[in-house]
Amino acid sequence: MHAFADLLDRLIYTRSRNAKLKLIGDYLRATPDPDRGWAMAALTGDLDLPAVKPAMIRALIEERVDPVLFRMSRDYVGDSAETVALLWPAPKAAPGSGEPLTISAVVDRLGSLSRSDAPAALAGMLDRLDADERFALLKMATGALRIGVSARLAKTALAQAFGLDVEAVEEVWHGIAPPYDTLFAWAAGTGAQPTAADVPVFRPFMLAHPLEDLRVSLDDYAAEWKWDGIRVQLVHVADETRLYSRAGDDITASFPEVARDFRSPGVLDGELMVKGEFQGRGREEGGGAASFNALQQRLGRKIVSAKMLSDYPAFVRLYDILFDGAEDLRELPWEARRPRLEAFAAGLDPERFDVSQVIDATDFTELEGIRAGARDASIEGVMLKRRDSPYVTGRRVGLWYKWKRDPLTADCVMMYAQRGSGRRSSFYSDYTFGCWTEEGELLPVGKAYSGITDEELKMLDRFVRNHTLNRFGPVREVEKTLVLEVAFDSIHESKRHKSGVAMRFPRIARIRTDKPAAEADTVAGLRRLIT
Repeated sequence: MHAFADLLDRLIYTRSRNAKLKLIGDYLRATPDPDRGWAMAALTGDLDLPAVKPAMIRALIEERVDPVLFRMSRDYVGDSAETVALLWPAPKAAPGSGEPLTISAVVDRLGSLSRSDAPAALAGMLDRLDADERFALLKMATGALRIGVSARLAKTALAQAFGLDVEAVEEVWHGIAPPYDTLFAWAAGTGAQPTAADVPVFRPFMLAHPLEDLRVSLDDYAAEWKWDGIRVQLVHVADETRLYSRAGDDITASFPEVARDFRSPGVLDGELMVKGEFQGRGREEGGGAASFNALQQRLGRKIVSAKMLSDYPAFVRLYDILFDGAEDLRELPWEARRPRLEAFAAGLDPERFDVSQVIDATDFTELEGIRAGARDASIEGVMLKRRDSPYVTGRRVGLWYKWKRDPLTADCVMMYAQRGSGRRSSFYSDYTFGCWTEEGELLPVGKAYSGITDEELKMLDRFVRNHTLNRFGPVREVEKTLVLEVAFDSIHESKRHKSGVAMRFPRIARIRTDKPAAEADTVAGLRRLIT
């Protein structure tokens, strides 16, 4: 546990990507199985210890220290795990005495316990560790590392450490369960390379760069609509179907009707949506999709009722084909994959699957005019795909571009602020903002933490500290005097918000120190933006 704690500590204070790769690689080479496998599971978000919950950890620390002291300390530190690690009282026996606690011992013990038995076991482990090790244990157990390491970076570090192809690692990752015995056997040269021949594994998506100010020739690029659902991968291998989200999460159970109707061997890329008439202008023109809010009713459900299936029927708009049967098509150019996709889709249920249409435009200027109608049709924007592009992992410059519709903006008043996580844990960086009602009441309409520079973050943090009205745990209510210009993709009705509306993808565009709070926008004005 000590080596893993040291790794986390170093990663938190390391900005350089190459330095992080080296730190992780050195740790993996020096750490035996299965500890390094469980460490990789923690770094990539694949470690699940359901018996350990944040509420249980709070209860443990509040049995040992004054609850008020804990809450005040949590507010100051900005991270629960770090606060508990520092406040945990020193045990009678010195930390580190006795048999060293390994990661695999932690996982084996906590993974086998019920929620009623886990608190005592976790407390006993915390008694054996020093503050840094307690921090690592709690972060690992709750799955909330937030140390500036993405799953892709951790896999890249593993590949570089053992001289493997990172794409080959990604290819089989989701088909191998932690602690990845076969993967590390291959890495160590003691086992064969794992393959995905008989397992419906996830392949990382091809992604797009923002188009920004670039103009391209439609002789070289094909244009498609960018729909507002969730990106999914459909995999059918060995008479088994799985649906994967963009992050590689298995969401098959949430959409059983889609899995049931995808019975052709192959791998497809598409956008999962709910049927409706919100997006597009009818199915014959490539529409026929409900809003993202409708899709949200289905997300995250492990059991889907018959009423839910009836009220929110899901379908997939297909973008690309990776495998046709056992044939890997990813090295083919897009213009060769497209007819293969259309032929594959012709054998699927048209009520459950259709193919994203190519936009008919003679040149980029005409495409600009067509894209201008995206907001009226409630479509996210346009995708531009180079006709000779293979299907490759991640973002590659020059291959695919996303040209999203211009965002909406509103002037809102900051109401509350909360400390961030990771490197932002010392700053008030998460802001709740509101707009005015006709009666002059300020009601929350959204929350954002992105879009600002480091200097703007410091400025907003000073404002929060100097203009606090009330404290509610980690949240501060501030004077309603600062206006933020907020950009957002769309706005929808929301029963969960007192204002009755909710923004989609809000981010801070500008800090409006020049504008009086009384002149900020109104909830009624936001309602007029609902499409």
